[in-house]
Amino acid sequence: MPSWIPAVILPLSGLLLSLPAAADVKARSCNEVRQAYGAKGFSLTDIPYQEIAGEHLRICPQEYTCCTTEMEDKLSQQSKLEFENLVEETSHFVRTTFVSRHKKFDEFFRELLENAEKSLNDMFVRTYGMLYMQNSEVFQDLFTELKRYYTGGNVNLEEMLNDFWARLLERMFQLINPQYHFSEDYLECVSKYTDQLKPFGDVPRKLKIQVTRAFIAARTFVQGLTVGREVANRVSKVSPTPGCIRALMKMLYCPYCRGLPTVRPCNNYCLNVMKGCLANQADLDTEWNLFIDAMLLVAERLEGPFNIESVMDPIDVKISEAIMNMQENSMQVSAKVFQGCGQPKPAPALRSARSAPENFNPRFRPYNPEERPTTAAGTSLDRLVTDIKEKLKLSKKVWSTLPYTICKDERVTAGTSNEEECWNGHSKARYLPEIMNDGLTNQINNPEVEVDITRPDTFIRQQIMALRVMTNKLKNAYNGNDVNFQDTSDESSGSGSGSGCMDDVCPTEFEFVTTEAPAVDPDRREEESSAAAAQGSYSLLSWSLVCMVLALQRLYR
Repeated sequence: MPSWIPAVILPLSGLLLSLPAAADVKARSCNEVRQAYGAKGFSLTDIPYQEIAGEHLRICPQEYTCCTTEMEDKLSQQSKLEFENLVEETSHFVRTTFVSRHKKFDEFFRELLENAEKSLNDMFVRTYGMLYMQNSEVFQDLFTELKRYYTGGNVNLEEMLNDFWARLLERMFQLINPQYHFSEDYLECVSKYTDQLKPFGDVPRKLKIQVTRAFIAARTFVQGLTVGREVANRVSKVSPTPGCIRALMKMLYCPYCRGLPTVRPCNNYCLNVMKGCLANQADLDTEWNLFIDAMLLVAERLEGPFNIESVMDPIDVKISEAIMNMQENSMQVSAKVFQGCGQPKPAPALRSARSAPENFNPRFRPYNPEERPTTAAGTSLDRLVTDIKEKLKLSKKVWSTLPYTICKDERVTAGTSNEEECWNGHSKARYLPEIMNDGLTNQINNPEVEVDITRPDTFIRQQIMALRVMTNKLKNAYNGNDVNFQDTSDESSGSGSGSGCMDDVCPTEFEFVTTEAPAVDPDRREEESSAAAAQGSYSLLSWSLVCMVLALQRLYR
């Protein structure tokens, strides 16, 4: 007779008969448990056919049981694995949201830049021909720096754009004055007049405002999608504590040991276990929600005043307008530069004989918008941002609601409608303890999970800090500020109003400055006298300029 079966000794006709106790005759079979245990992929060699004494159990109630020590160990590891998978499954939506939307936005933005550069190149080859091709590196460098900024390069957008216009002025000044030879020092002097003379009209000022705030918003937004993706991926990979593993085992598989493999945990019981196991994740929620709110604000900017698509699509036309402004004002610009920088030396005879019409190609035709390449996957920024906003809104409070989402899973609990016939941690009955609040400090009295509230998870705290830093960047981007360069200039900072920085209220660096070069006498006769050398070149350009200006006007209609 097995040692674990007690006996009752009864006298009968002088003989001692050993009979099983009546209670043990009714000892429950472990057949259901064996089937459920085998269905998990475990070997049945160690599982008893009937309940045995449970003094050996370390987690489950030490009553008659269908579990051996080996079974309890294996089921404990199984509960840990299932919990990790449940968290990953439940957070799948938020993780895929950031992964897929980051990919879409990044593809869109890169393709937008490529298309803008191609559009400008095509238009300028048609408009200016060889003249553009000989100076195309100025424009190529502009797009290279814009791409480098977007990918996280240490680029000050304002300084880069100022440098672009200064270089363009140097090149054009030589082209509108081919009868002179200009040294490097002289050209450096010329570039100092970019701000003072405004040779390109108001285009540089407006374009700098638009490009700066749009690129800041776009780059910060895609960085936010990156941070959200990384935080979601990291937080969804949980490492349960020993106390959590014990609680998971007790909730999920102690019913097996009690011979009740089909009885699922009570819903409230599950909530307390999950709130204890995911206490640190719940503490992420406050900073996560602030981060999502900041992302939504920047998304609104991208749909409105900071729309990168509306800035980059017509950038070729805007730069062409600036070039024509320079051509139209070449006589006045040349006169003031000659007065401030000195009279340049005449060019060699061969070069001075070259006429201006050979340099400027008058064949200008409006650029048909239908010829522009379509942006990423044929979509538009507005549709893309609207889709991202909808998904972001759904991801709010995802970490604090994680326990509720898991415990609503019918594979996990008996549900809220079956509170009497569920596993409460000891038996099949109602779960009585109250439900804990969210977060680490509220688990001090958690009846199911031992939680050390004095030791916050350092890994989760790192994610909270990453979200806090990103939220600060997003708030700066919302106001048009680049967090890396916001102290270098107020040009792109914008206002804090809902519509962003407007042209009529934005501070500007393009005011008339007299500290860089000698003051210019406004007397008309002196201007005309100083411009005599440039007059011949300018007159030859006049008919070309008229054609270009008229064509541009038609384009804007």
